[in-house]
Amino acid sequence: MVESIKNSAIQSFVRDAIFKAGVIHPLFFSSRQGRTINRSDKMRAVIQRVSSSKVTVDGETTGSIGRGIMILLGVHKDDTEETAEYVASKCADLRIFSDENGKMNLSVKEIEGEALVVSQFTLLGDCAKGRRPSFVQAACPEKGNHLYEVFVEKLKTAIQSVQTGVFGADMKVELVNDGPVTLVIER
Repeated sequence: MVESIKNSAIQSFVRDAIFKAGVIHPLFFSSRQGRTINRSDKMRAVIQRVSSSKVTVDGETTGSIGRGIMILLGVHKDDTEETAEYVASKCADLRIFSDENGKMNLSVKEIEGEALVVSQFTLLGDCAKGRRPSFVQAACPEKGNHLYEVFVEKLKTAIQSVQTGVFGADMKVELVNDGPVTLVIER
């Protein structure tokens, strides 16, 4: 019991010293046991298999697709062009469409489907503390837009028809989720 109290006191002292030195932010530790919380420092893509989808900005349709995938893309502040290209390739190659036997065995490329990509920094929101999400992990608008464009260009090399929303705009997204099939890719 005494040993446990000593260890707990030492852990608290070390944790406080690390915070004060600015080495690690306090949110990286849980408040109860001093364990590291698994925070995602990754680009996030939410992929939905759709029968149709469209995005409008100020009442005007900026992108509309039939059968294919709708991708919500969140860019992390530490992401790179390599990350964007990898996630785009993964989205294009993901086997989420049914083959002749009814098994999810075909990619959007193989069915000659379409893709709609919508930027969504809120995918990087952290709701661990308080009631207001923190978006400090999201890329700044300039970097986010650049990597969003890299992602879209890489996707266009694999999929014939790629439509987009407008980066940073207030968008209205409609979709008919087929299945439903919804997956998350992080890198």
